[in-house]
Amino acid sequence: MEQKRLFQAQENGKAAPALIRLDRICKSYGSVRANRDISLEIRAGEILALLGENGAGKSTLMSILSGKSRQDSGTVFVDGLPAPFRSPRDALAAGIGMVYQHFMLVEAMTVTQNLMLGQAHGILNPSAMRARVLELAERYGFEINPDAMIADLSMGERQRVEILKLLYRDCRVLILDEPTAVLTPPEIDQLFAALRRMAADGRAIVFISHKMKEVLDLATEISILRRGEIVDHFLRADVPGERELAERMVGRQMDVAVAQSPVEKGEVLLELSGASFGMARELSCSLRRGEVLAVVGVAGNGQRELVEMVTGEAKPEGGRDSVRILGKNWHDFMRSRPDRKSMVYIPEDRKGLATCPSLDLLDNFLLTNRNGFQNFGFLDRRHSAAAAENVMEEYQVVADGLHATAGSLSGGNLQKMVLGREFFRDPCLIVAENPTQGLDISAMEEVWRRILDARDHAGVLLVTSDLNEAMTLADTFAVMYRGRFIDVFPRSDAAKVASIGLMMAGIPFGEEDGRKEQHHEA
Repeated sequence: MEQKRLFQAQENGKAAPALIRLDRICKSYGSVRANRDISLEIRAGEILALLGENGAGKSTLMSILSGKSRQDSGTVFVDGLPAPFRSPRDALAAGIGMVYQHFMLVEAMTVTQNLMLGQAHGILNPSAMRARVLELAERYGFEINPDAMIADLSMGERQRVEILKLLYRDCRVLILDEPTAVLTPPEIDQLFAALRRMAADGRAIVFISHKMKEVLDLATEISILRRGEIVDHFLRADVPGERELAERMVGRQMDVAVAQSPVEKGEVLLELSGASFGMARELSCSLRRGEVLAVVGVAGNGQRELVEMVTGEAKPEGGRDSVRILGKNWHDFMRSRPDRKSMVYIPEDRKGLATCPSLDLLDNFLLTNRNGFQNFGFLDRRHSAAAAENVMEEYQVVADGLHATAGSLSGGNLQKMVLGREFFRDPCLIVAENPTQGLDISAMEEVWRRILDARDHAGVLLVTSDLNEAMTLADTFAVMYRGRFIDVFPRSDAAKVASIGLMMAGIPFGEEDGRKEQHHEA
């Protein structure tokens, strides 16, 4: 796209000063061009949303800007001067900091002590730093205890600490990578309010997200990357509708949005009766054929332990019948678990638990289907290859043939391969853990359709921290907080559905009004 088109929206408006200017940035990894001649301005007082499919080049570009990677060509300008970053320390010194999806905090230390790490200028004054933490937290509406141990904080509170680290270092440009993935809806509102205050103070915010509604709610500018290039740039007033924005991101017309429709319920496939393991305590619910049961909650509230119990990674505590799967108690089911028409698991970590990145796609297909292609102890590779190719064709997996390694696939294509591999086994019970985490909107909607289609013959236990995903797919909701189900209720209970966000924050249904009355009386 021509440079004139890129900055047309800026030239037509009142452009704020450019703190950062990227000029013709290029970066390649072997034959793959991750960034192609990218030019972009990041301006004071603005919230710039960076949109793009998986593999579009967003992470590479921000890695260059934050000092983790170096471009092959092109220049990063800070305040109009060239700034060759050799490390994240150089970027921080220039006032550029990034909050990653996986937080980099020392759990055995307090909030203030974490802020002290890396401070090499002069004599450290813990009491002064503590006071500064309180000052920054109050200014931006962050509720945080400077003396709290990181290990005792929720994921939302840990994210605030990461942001405070950058504010303490007086960063003028803050880059946030998918920041809402670990937050409850009330926490998202608090974060957005804080980001708007930071922009009002003259800071520049770069917001990386796949969630169109959040982008439209927060951003004052939007840049779209596709195949390593910036293809569109908008001021907020000129942004098209949500669907059109998504289509510009993927470069093609999108199908009709995914919609959940009722399916006749069948027999009980999974039943929890006071099941406990680790953080997960006294969980009770049931899942029937034709149903999606969505376990919703912020990450780290016992969901991992629940999945481990159900999938057989961990033995549940309590009686033999605290977990019943396909009509059998946990012990009997796990002892003689069949390969087909049984239970399958779609893990959260598609590049670790679900696949072996260094193996080709055929071997990855056979990881869970090998027994179905063995004759007298010998593997029938011809028929297994034909089956794997059919799966790739049916699920529209884009790859360089069966001999491509799993690690070479984009996140969306790899997840479609995992779904196809597991659904090939014709399962009765599907356990899906954050199945669309990190996927762009096109891949996300394809995964959602596959899950909804599976209800015709199976029940789905969907464990997700994405409330929009749960709202799209669920027939029944189970809200999880600190290891327990706060409530389990059907989609038809509109009042409780509307209160899921508060339940995720630990406020049971009906208590919000009582708290408001107490506050009013006080």
